[in-house]
Amino acid sequence: MYQLYYLPGACSLATQVVLHQLDQSVEIIDKQQVSDFSAINPTGMVPVLVDNGHTLREGAAVMLYLLDKHPNSMLPASGPAREQAIQDIMFANATMHPAYGRLFFIAQHLADERAKEAAFAAAAEAINGLWQVVEQQLATKNYLGGDHPSAADIMLTVYSRWGASFPVDIPLGPKTQNMVDAVQAMPSFQRAVAAEQQQSAA
Repeated sequence: MYQLYYLPGACSLATQVVLHQLDQSVEIIDKQQVSDFSAINPTGMVPVLVDNGHTLREGAAVMLYLLDKHPNSMLPASGPAREQAIQDIMFANATMHPAYGRLFFIAQHLADERAKEAAFAAAAEAINGLWQVVEQQLATKNYLGGDHPSAADIMLTVYSRWGASFPVDIPLGPKTQNMVDAVQAMPSFQRAVAAEQQQSAA
């Protein structure tokens, strides 16, 4: 059984969803309940995945490890489709995720209200530009991966939920909204959200 260290609502939620999609058993562990999480990951970040004593860090690396290890329709085996799927995962992890990360930084570190308002507006503008890129990519298909949800679709859906925590306007295009709604309706997504809620209530 895999062990997944997570933070409620964080990007580690996408890892858990993918594990369920792959029909893999997983024990989720809230990093806030670990006395010395820095011993597991010196950066303090999630997700961290443990596979039979082997520890993996960094969201995109964890995702690719799982998709390469288990048969699935989320990561093609070879060719241009695989290259595109990896590019989509990297876009989600290295471009969209940090863009949302700026919202958290602003909320935590800016005290001046006028400066905070301006910073939120600038961050939201950048995020909206990235969602326009997603909307364009979805112009002729339901998911980034085509007919089936990809890991990147799942990752982006998790990130899309974060904007509600901040005083920003981040509208999604119709194709993007349809994709996000479809991913959130997946049993694996609902199961992952429920598992985090049950842990928090315990």
